[in-house]
Amino acid sequence: MDSLKIPFNKPYLTGKETQYIELAVRSGKISGNGRFTQKCQKYLEDKYGFKKALLTTSCTDALEMCAILADIKHGDEVIVPSYTFVSTALAFVRQGAKIVFADSRPDHPGIDEEKLEELITPRTKAIVPVHYAGVACDMDKIMLLADKYNLLVIEDAAQAIDSFYKGRPLGSIGHLAAFSFHETKNINSGEGGLLAINDDRFIKRSEIIWEKGTNRAEFFRGEVNKYGWVDIGSSFLPSEIIAAYLWAQLENLDEIQKRRIEIWHQYFKGLKNWAIKNGVKLPVIPDYATNNGHMFYMVCKSADQRNQIISHLKKNGIYAVFHYLSLHKSNFYRSKYIGADLIQADNYSDCLLRLPFFFELKDEEIELIINITKDFHEKNN
Repeated sequence: MDSLKIPFNKPYLTGKETQYIELAVRSGKISGNGRFTQKCQKYLEDKYGFKKALLTTSCTDALEMCAILADIKHGDEVIVPSYTFVSTALAFVRQGAKIVFADSRPDHPGIDEEKLEELITPRTKAIVPVHYAGVACDMDKIMLLADKYNLLVIEDAAQAIDSFYKGRPLGSIGHLAAFSFHETKNINSGEGGLLAINDDRFIKRSEIIWEKGTNRAEFFRGEVNKYGWVDIGSSFLPSEIIAAYLWAQLENLDEIQKRRIEIWHQYFKGLKNWAIKNGVKLPVIPDYATNNGHMFYMVCKSADQRNQIISHLKKNGIYAVFHYLSLHKSNFYRSKYIGADLIQADNYSDCLLRLPFFFELKDEEIELIINITKDFHEKNN
């Protein structure tokens, strides 16, 4: 087949993005922290109970702000799952941290909470759980460890908008959290992110870091009569153009979530029996977690089986993809890693496959993907 019929991802447009962008442009205020930025931040604070929400240009930037707020210094240790995107670790490496990689759970790509305590040393400063596929880590266990050892918890909630742990919104439980609005996420602004602050001691400094190390935000609120350079920071805030785009998405969050969860359940129901027969594992949602319809993945029984399924789907015009490579085995960190084998992380790196997933995926397209997947016959090499 010369061209793919069904892509892996297609960013959803509600129809109001360009309208709001034009409003922002015509207002004469298109740099950061204007009307649309404030509307988005207030919406997210009100809906999810964050003490403070700050839009950023990416989730990576939000994580870098977390590393600065956590006062990470050379020699500090930060516990991060190996099966995650590079930004989860990179933000702390840039501040001089030693990354202590944790393995994933056997039943889910999220961090293995049962093996965290053995990774904690006197140098440990923070734990960074990643809510993979928008499915919550066991936050009670993680917060208990943080309290016991006086550690910060920074939730990497890049994929976890509108997902919950025991009724509590993800991103509202740890001391700090970072979200992504990349084009592959449920709610997108092309590129974009959010820093959520849930601990009062970080609120004032977060605004300063966000505004290039100045107290400019206080100045514009009339709280000080001039502003200047008071701390480190960077230009982490997005333009009003990005915020205007995001506002159109947030207005439609409930509709977007409803459809994405429908797609997830259609995949699960259609592939359940096939998966059992072929030794393929489908996603697990623990009873304490909700499903936000971020992605639909399968864990194949081997790398060879995964590659064969991807090839089979591609020949039929369907673009399925794998996901992360274990960070402890990356070119950058391999020589620095001293620790045990991370068997589960490597298994997900080798065997996890993601099916096409986007708002405008039609029921008949999902059925086509399901049926073509079920037509797969494993080749014995």
